[in-house]
Amino acid sequence: MPEFGTEFDVIVAGSGGGIAGAYTAAREGLSVLLVEATDMFGGTTAYSGGGGVWYPCNPVIQRAGADDTLDKALTYFHAVVGDRTPRELQEAYVRGGAKLIEYLEQDSAFEFTVLPWPDYYGAAPEARNDGYRHTIPMPVSDTALGQYAGLVRGPLDTERLGAEAPDLLVGGRALIGRFLAALDKLPNVTCWRNAPLVDLIFEDGRVVGAVVEHDGATVRVGTRRGVLLASGGFEQNAAMRAEYGVPGSATDTMGGPGSTGGAHRAAIAAGADVDLMDQAWWSPGMTHPDGRSAFALWFTGGIFVNQQGRRFVNESALYDRIGRDIIRQMQDGSTTLPFWMVYDNRDGEVPPVKATNVSMVEPEKYRAAGLWHTADTLSELAEAIGVPADELEATVERYNKLAATKVDDDFGRGSEAYDRAFTGGESPMVAIDTPPYHAAAFGLSDLGTKGGLRTDTHARVLSADGASIPGLYAAGNTMAAVSGTTYPGGGNPIGASMLFSHLAVLDMAAAGTVE
Repeated sequence: MPEFGTEFDVIVAGSGGGIAGAYTAAREGLSVLLVEATDMFGGTTAYSGGGGVWYPCNPVIQRAGADDTLDKALTYFHAVVGDRTPRELQEAYVRGGAKLIEYLEQDSAFEFTVLPWPDYYGAAPEARNDGYRHTIPMPVSDTALGQYAGLVRGPLDTERLGAEAPDLLVGGRALIGRFLAALDKLPNVTCWRNAPLVDLIFEDGRVVGAVVEHDGATVRVGTRRGVLLASGGFEQNAAMRAEYGVPGSATDTMGGPGSTGGAHRAAIAAGADVDLMDQAWWSPGMTHPDGRSAFALWFTGGIFVNQQGRRFVNESALYDRIGRDIIRQMQDGSTTLPFWMVYDNRDGEVPPVKATNVSMVEPEKYRAAGLWHTADTLSELAEAIGVPADELEATVERYNKLAATKVDDDFGRGSEAYDRAFTGGESPMVAIDTPPYHAAAFGLSDLGTKGGLRTDTHARVLSADGASIPGLYAAGNTMAAVSGTTYPGGGNPIGASMLFSHLAVLDMAAAGTVE
């Protein structure tokens, strides 16, 4: 029998979506140890601007009067994802979210509202283009977190620019904050920070514990029910990205600092099967003076051009779809980094980007870094950014003709509901005709890797032969994403992470104690 320094019913590694598993364990009367690899709670989830979950037909949405059905939502989800992931896993996600919201709303610590956000494949069957599958947490004061006050990760401006963290938690920080406020009032909860899980402990083929480095000391922790691995992806690990062929750079990810793949490594060493290991949640990234390209969306003007000075993508499409187009064209050599946003002076020098995730700093810093350029003519701008002048002039002339008709025959900009989400339903195509002209450098960013451990519908980790590994579970970006190589809707990553963490612990609770 292995020897342990301490023992719990459940061990949860990761305090992003995994915190839903810790909460479920405590609420179901189990003792739980939540280990967070960094000094703050929340992981990548805490960076989310909305903290939304894609949970069709949940009670919050039903109270708002939506006429959706789970069958319609499942039709949409499967049409987008296809057979890249098991149909039963997709169904577990689509049908499970509403039940989780119902479960959480029984606790006064949780309060949600609808934030209409169109499905990301508006032309797919049963897409919900009015956005009524998307729910977000209500803001909460940091003071409501009790012993966990001041311990929620982010915002990004605090970590990267030194801005003071606000007392009011919003978006992903509010979601994590509400879970921490609930945990503060529950017994049998132990939370360790600065405590990465580094190994798993087996006995007779079953996971019976984990090795955790807590504040520099090695602790062998036993578990009577199981271990849930939900400690994020491996986007911060440059070596793992290279090993599995993940495009982009660890410096340009928006993933949390604890997303280094340690849980992946421990599970793989224990025989876990993996899938989607070359995949991530992609986005274009505006490049900042520190050299890092950060997720950006909500473009109110401008076009993207490649090194030939040619437009190459629908600039208003879902960020993941743009990212995948960029990757495909990087792989065939038609686009290189950086690419450029070209725009005019109707709103001044600052790029027409309303959601940068990391705030812009002083314009002179971008100019000094060679990231922003201004010129009186398109020909002069082309010279400044190193693209052929005749191509850039022809590209803008062509785009302006399309903008006049509001129909993008080249790339379909404005053809889906998401394209028009930031323009009140109107076409997002705006002519580039007011000099001087500007260009801003962009790169490839991501919101984390999505490849990980294969699981069943209860989040039980599977080996290569398809059998579950007793006592081992995975969720979030440690789990191979239920959405496969697509991003069906806003709140899909956080929603899946929370739900499968919850389902994992419900399965542990139902299984009973292992003697």
